[in-house]
Amino acid sequence: MAFRIFLDTDILLDFTLKREAYASARRLMEWAMNGRVQIFITTNVVNVTAYWLTKAYGAGKAKELLAALLADIQVIDIGHEIAVNALHSRITDVEQALQYYTALHHKLDYFITRDSTLDKAASAVLPVCRPEEFIKNNS
Repeated sequence: MAFRIFLDTDILLDFTLKREAYASARRLMEWAMNGRVQIFITTNVVNVTAYWLTKAYGAGKAKELLAALLADIQVIDIGHEIAVNALHSRITDVEQALQYYTALHHKLDYFITRDSTLDKAASAVLPVCRPEEFIKNNS
């Protein structure tokens, strides 16, 4: 059975902008295309990624890249109750709290990010991993 993982914005930007950590982001995307993992993101991740892709490549190319990504990535909703719970959580970064609690609500297996501040506030039910750590532990 494929792991159900949440990908934080930074991982998608590593992949689409071919940043320094491109290799691990690419591996995760390959795993998604091969059915080894199912990737989930929120609409906020789409918005932020769209902004940076448009700046880097223009609107047309940004739309093309996002459409290609969404062939292998599922967008999940942040509902009112999730937002309220996230805002009352121990996670101080509001954006991260919203995303983490959305992933928790949807019963995902892992939250993949480069943000190390989530480690202390994470629940054992939804572990936080760096992409390289997740790949190493699941290869």
